[in-house]
Amino acid sequence: MHFLDTEIAPLGMGCWPIGGPMFAGDEPLGYANADDAESIRTIHAALAAGITLFDTAAAYGAGHAERLLARALKGRPDALIVTKIGIAIDEASRQLTGDETAPETVVPAIDRCLSRLGRDRIDLMLLHQNALPVAQAEAIFDRMDKARQAGKIRAYGWSTDFSKSASAVAGREGFIAVEHAMNVLLDAPAMRAVVSNKGITALIRSPLAMGLLTGKYGAESIMPADDIRSTSNPKTDYFRDARPNPAFLARLDPLRDLLRTGGRTLTQGALGWLWAKAGNVLPVPGARTVDQIYGIAGALAFGALPQDVMAEIETLIDRGSEAEPDRAR
Repeated sequence: MHFLDTEIAPLGMGCWPIGGPMFAGDEPLGYANADDAESIRTIHAALAAGITLFDTAAAYGAGHAERLLARALKGRPDALIVTKIGIAIDEASRQLTGDETAPETVVPAIDRCLSRLGRDRIDLMLLHQNALPVAQAEAIFDRMDKARQAGKIRAYGWSTDFSKSASAVAGREGFIAVEHAMNVLLDAPAMRAVVSNKGITALIRSPLAMGLLTGKYGAESIMPADDIRSTSNPKTDYFRDARPNPAFLARLDPLRDLLRTGGRTLTQGALGWLWAKAGNVLPVPGARTVDQIYGIAGALAFGALPQDVMAEIETLIDRGSEAEPDRAR
């Protein structure tokens, strides 16, 4: 696909898992079992497999994921980096300390990202505040636009699940992408319409439902206590009480064989569903091991699911509460 004047594979690597521990007070907000050496090997494996876009945030590991990317991507200016601001961090304590949304904080936050990433310019800067009112977001984007004109960033966008918010700002000159949650278990038709109508790119987070669509977790799986999936955070609808959500497992069960069409793994079928469902989508599944990223990258050889398989999936799946209004995921 064509993105930021570059031909890239329609797949990125999400870097939340490699950030390791991070907290808001005592609540864990990271993924368990991250290992820095393995994380760097995973980034190198992604590059070897043809993945050249890396999606991170200042908040991931409270700056740690950005610093790991700097180490792993040294000497690789061809790699594209997407990062996010809008959440204050304390690197020493690995704490997320609150919202950081005042307009005057934008350029200093960008400068800190540049320093941690070891780069002169960031390819895409996203606002990391899902439900911020549009007027407040516009003031932040005004500052991002000045940073773009100064050469600090190439373009900007918003990590939001609110389709009306994305639509309201998508006409800005420097605004090229929205990052939102979407997967075979949780479609996002209103946001898909905005992306199509506005001619922007959709970066897809949670394309594997926080790991549920890898097939690794069943009804008896229990997540570690220091893993975000063991908390009551609303992003973990896929997991409840530290276990896979039975409602989502029930949606997945009749789809397993269809997603494995043509020799795909469940992971590869889930990514193929996204490519078949919408144009101009760039899934950014998280990974923290070499095996995970090679399994993810293997989806590129298969591509989109066939349309007859897509149609059969829609006859079998119960999408539950998709008629509800947009909400942060």
